[in-house]
Amino acid sequence: MKKEDLRQAAEKAWEAAALAVKDYAYWKEGKHLSSHGELWEYSRVISEDLGTWVLEVWNQASGMHTCFYEGWCTKEHVDATLKFIEKLVNAIAEMVLKDKTLRTS
Repeated sequence: MKKEDLRQAAEKAWEAAALAVKDYAYWKEGKHLSSHGELWEYSRVISEDLGTWVLEVWNQASGMHTCFYEGWCTKEHVDATLKFIEKLVNAIAEMVLKDKTLRTS
């Protein structure tokens, strides 16, 4: 965002959400996700654990992925979506780290 490259910022936002979903799948089931379809399906699994807001965030993140290719989004779109993706990343990180702490205690 600092470089004013909205396409790259949008793609990095999507990548953060995708990596969070991948991390969750690996943490929960040892599953390696390797396709967009698997990411979409696993976002549904996460929503069963964390709530339907995850589906909304995933939809927004996917919009950022489209923005990377099409260039339609504005700075306001990216800024707004980043806040939601940050919530997803933090929620997943908190669960994984809490679990790791419990396992090593």
